[in-house]
Amino acid sequence: MLSPLAKRRLQLFRQHRRGWWSLWIFLTLFVLSLAANLIANDKPLLIHFSGHWYFPLLHNEPETRFGGSFLTPADYRDPYVQQLIKKKGWMLWPPLRFADQTINYNLTVPTPAPPSRENLLGTDDQGRDVLVRLIYGYRLSLLFALLLGISSSLLGIAAGALMGYYGGWVDLLGQRLLEIWSGLPVLYLLIIVSSLFTPGFWSLLGTMLLFSWMHLVDLVRAEFLRGRNMEYVRAAKALGLSDLRIIFRHLLPNAMVSTLTFLPFVITGAIATLNSLDFLGFGMPPGSPSLGELLSQGKANLDAPWLALTAFCALALILTLLMFIGEAVRDAFDPRYTPR
Repeated sequence: MLSPLAKRRLQLFRQHRRGWWSLWIFLTLFVLSLAANLIANDKPLLIHFSGHWYFPLLHNEPETRFGGSFLTPADYRDPYVQQLIKKKGWMLWPPLRFADQTINYNLTVPTPAPPSRENLLGTDDQGRDVLVRLIYGYRLSLLFALLLGISSSLLGIAAGALMGYYGGWVDLLGQRLLEIWSGLPVLYLLIIVSSLFTPGFWSLLGTMLLFSWMHLVDLVRAEFLRGRNMEYVRAAKALGLSDLRIIFRHLLPNAMVSTLTFLPFVITGAIATLNSLDFLGFGMPPGSPSLGELLSQGKANLDAPWLALTAFCALALILTLLMFIGEAVRDAFDPRYTPR
């Protein structure tokens, strides 16, 4: 059961219509992006051949399995393989018959090709479907931003809690470290580190985590500095409660209010930073589906405006939704806020 305070916050969030609908649109896009392999793929979802069932997404079947001549994995977009399967069975395809790396060799115009019935948003300069790349790029950006936002928030909360609760030399040394660390040119350091090491999802996540944990330190530190002198905290110390128990039970719940309020904005910053690095060529490995890489292609191919427009509209949509959600959360946790 929710407490009366939690019920009030939930009611205020639901009354914030713009934030409430933005949350549902964001969740819908996130769920659809998680199912990208089921929505867009160059392999069938299900094959029934000669009385047997095959699942190409889980296991690569050789061409000889369907009566072909080669032991290599079957190319299900090949008309010859499709004809072999249709003789003794059938295939269930996803709505979009392209994967993020699939090249459309049936184009009748030079790449990047304009939007058509087969490629609804056109193709990029390598002949890959833009709509499919957009779906996979959404999944990559959202998963990266969520992991970075949650992990950096945990580190920032831990650092701010220690500095605010113990104070003294712990707080003083922490403040000096924050001043030095925050004064570093983050974007240039990310570019240097990305050029020194092989780019990848986890390596880039770890690199950005080194510089993104400072957003919530000051907020949590201020909450702990204010709360550690409260009467209930002094009473808990007098009763012999340990420091960890006081921090987690009495002080951290109050600090989580500001943390939850700023979390959507942290995720927004993570998405913008990742796509900025991809745009400059220092982000994810080459060929990875990315909105920043699509923007870079739009810059390099000014005669194909659908590339830049698609990437811009996609980024503007997801960042706007997160900003609206953050505003609604902020108003819901504000005790002075009264809905119109």
